Amino acid sequence: MSRRVDLTVAAAELLRTLARTHGPLMFHQSGGCCDGSAPMCYPAGEFRTGQSDVHLGDLTVAEVPQPIPVWMSAAQFEYWKHTHLTIDVVPGRGSGFSLEAPEGVRFLIRSRLLTDDELTELDS
Repeated sequence: MSRRVDLTVAAAELLRTLARTHGPLMFHQSGGCCDGSAPMCYPAGEFRTGQSDVHLGDLTVAEVPQPIPVWMSAAQFEYWKHTHLTIDVVPGRGSGFSLEAPEGVRFLIRSRLLTDDELTELDS
């Protein structure tokens, strides 16, 4: 089954740590500049989503009881609707309120174009 969003092994490890500390989690990907365009991880429900957001899917992480929903602003989705996104983690501190900041790392998005077959499956 095709998905719009996935994560790396390193990101999954960090999410296990964050979930133990903060409980259920969520991601929101805005369309801001600089660190505003990085995926931000919050305690579930702390970032309010609404009609101006698109639910890209849920991440399932071993040892994390609840799926982790991933949201994107609708305006940003218009630019990225043809891409598959992979959430990764790299050394260095971003700015903002994302939960990983005190860990000395930051989440980032790696992307690739969706194949025609993936787009067809996701659109159905």
